[in-house]
Amino acid sequence: MPPSVPSLPRRVARLLRTSLFAQVACALVLGIVVGKLWPGFAADLQPLGDGFIRLIKTIISPLVFCVVVVGIAKAGDLKAFGRIGLKALIWFEVASTLALLIGLLAANVVQPGAGMNVDPSTLDAAAVDAKTGGGHLPSTTEFALEALPTSFIGAFAENSLLQVLVLACLVGAALLHLGHTKVPQVLPAVEQAQEVIFAIVGFVMRLAPIAVFGAMAVLIGNYGLGVIETYGKLIVLCYVAAALFIVLLAVALKAVTGLSLWKFLRYIREEMLLALGTASTESVLPRVMQKLRRAGARDDAVGLVLPTGYSFNLDGASLYLSIGTLFIAQAVGVDLSLGQQVTVVLVLMLTSKGMAGIPGSAFLALSATASSLGAIPAGAVALLLGVDRIMDSMRVVTNLLGNCVAVFAVARWEGALDRERAKKVLDGEIEVVLEDGTPAEPVSREAAASVPVQTTTVKEKEKETETAAETG
Repeated sequence: MPPSVPSLPRRVARLLRTSLFAQVACALVLGIVVGKLWPGFAADLQPLGDGFIRLIKTIISPLVFCVVVVGIAKAGDLKAFGRIGLKALIWFEVASTLALLIGLLAANVVQPGAGMNVDPSTLDAAAVDAKTGGGHLPSTTEFALEALPTSFIGAFAENSLLQVLVLACLVGAALLHLGHTKVPQVLPAVEQAQEVIFAIVGFVMRLAPIAVFGAMAVLIGNYGLGVIETYGKLIVLCYVAAALFIVLLAVALKAVTGLSLWKFLRYIREEMLLALGTASTESVLPRVMQKLRRAGARDDAVGLVLPTGYSFNLDGASLYLSIGTLFIAQAVGVDLSLGQQVTVVLVLMLTSKGMAGIPGSAFLALSATASSLGAIPAGAVALLLGVDRIMDSMRVVTNLLGNCVAVFAVARWEGALDRERAKKVLDGEIEVVLEDGTPAEPVSREAAASVPVQTTTVKEKEKETETAAETG
């Protein structure tokens, strides 16, 4: 007798109960509806998204510290770690410069601000100051100095990823220097702390749908859908330029590693939707680190490249800044020469590196660029105030994919990528789980003998889930 097929309501209920992607997608749609119908009520939901981001931020620094320390200690080669860092910086610079050039080319061809004839004197420059909170982007010297911690605890308290990375490198190097015989308990303790942090990540991620609902409702409630009509040409141009850049990322990933970016997108679809809903790549950093490790990238490559990319490799922001600068110039009737546009690229190459974690950083970078040119009124930056939040989705997706591709590429470049495992994971052929059902990290053959793991195919897991649902 053939097994009975569960009814549609039961299948939908099971999907909503077991799939984070389905939960976040529903929350996204519900947030849009609530924001559109009850904008006043939606504005009060801001704490839902903000609270989730705060919880995630408490986890990021200790997680990065543990992953990097364990990665260096297990790799056993500090020189290899230095090579990974150097290769990552080279990749970041090439990628972000390419993003800037694509943005300039797109803005020159389409000219989204042409014909607007905006009078800069009618714009409220004070609104930009309110957006940035009176802050400023650090100079190159300040940026380098701020990457060095002044205290061990302070780096974690300030949640400074670069400072935590420096500390993790020092601790990992010290463990290698002392050897396991002198400090036999330190590395196991760090590994156990890492497992505790990943467990906390699992708990916090259960709140993700609530956070997405609140963040999306606030966005639609505050800005509505009318802004899309006003800035339609600019919005479409930014998203098309981002799509072109992502296609180039896919080509680069295929050429360097043989992996498919589209399959990787399917692999991290829950994290991608969560990042879109909360307009934050930080909200998914712990989960993405875990998934990259499960997909065959070595711990030291993931631990160094991904967090560093959050400060140095903002490809989506680079696209937006280059297009935004030309949009402002065109809107106020300023024709930038080729030399001035080259200056735009050079200035943004520097200012975009110090943007991470600074409120209103995009406007600070745009203001700095306008000031360096001397031809664009600084107050004209206020033209982008109404559309900036709409651009978050483009920046988030491009930044996240750019950094993930960087991890795979640098890991492959350094010989720290298990390509066979990566292909099988992205194809959905294997999934490794611990006995308690939590995802397991890729382990070496020697370690595999001592770690209780269970390897099943995705199809077998789905069949087991259906059977359990029918009997339960």
